[in-house]
Amino acid sequence: MTENRAVQQKSVRRNRVAAAACVAAALIAVSVVGTRSATADGAAPSTAVAARPAAVTAPAPAPGLGSAALVQSEDQVQQGLAPVGATVALTGRQGLSACSGEQTMRDLTKGRATAYASVTWTFATEGLLIESAASAPTGPVAATWEQQLVALVQDCRHEPAGHWYYGADHTLTAAGGTAHWYPSYNGDGAASGGVAVLRSGTRVALVELTGPAASVEGITTAALKRLAS
Repeated sequence: MTENRAVQQKSVRRNRVAAAACVAAALIAVSVVGTRSATADGAAPSTAVAARPAAVTAPAPAPGLGSAALVQSEDQVQQGLAPVGATVALTGRQGLSACSGEQTMRDLTKGRATAYASVTWTFATEGLLIESAASAPTGPVAATWEQQLVALVQDCRHEPAGHWYYGADHTLTAAGGTAHWYPSYNGDGAASGGVAVLRSGTRVALVELTGPAASVEGITTAALKRLAS
C-alpha cells in the first residue's frame, strides 16, 4: 500500500514538471515570435519602455543682414552711375547721411538691432552712394526706427540760403516695402542726388546719393527690393 502511494506521488510530480515545462516553452515561443514580428515591422517590441517625450525644438534665429540686402553695382549702372568700389561693414557704425552728422544706425537703434549692414560706393567721378541698414527684433520696433529716420531727414528740408537741403517727400512701395525719398539740392539750388528711408518687414535702411545726377527714385526702388530679398 505504501509502495503504491509513493508511485502515485512520483507520477503526479512528473506530470506537474512536464506541464510547467510546456508552459515555459510556450511563453518563450510567444516572446520570440513577438520580437521578430516587431523587428520586421520596424516597430518597438511590446515589452519596450514607454517612449521618451519629444525633444523641444528651439526657434530658428532671425535672419541677419548681409551685403546681398544692400544696393548693388548693377542697380546703379541701370541708373546711369559708374561705381568703381565698395566698402561693406556689419557694425552699424557708418554715418547715416550728410544730414545726420556723426549719428550712426547703431546710435539710432541704441544697439537693439539683431543685425547691421552698411556699404559705401565710390564712383569714377565725384560723389558717393552710402547705405546703412538694421534688422529690428519686431515689426513695431522697425516702424519706430523708420519714423525716427524720416524725422531726421526732414530736419534738413529747411536750411538757410546758400546751404544744401532736401526737397519734397515722395512715397513709393515695392516688394511689399515702403520708402520715403527726397531729392537734394546744393547751395545754388541745383539737383544733386537725394536720400531715402526704407522699411521692409523688420528691416530698415537709409540710402543717400551725393554728387551725381541720377534717378533717386530708381535707386530707391532698387534698394527697397534688395532690402526685401
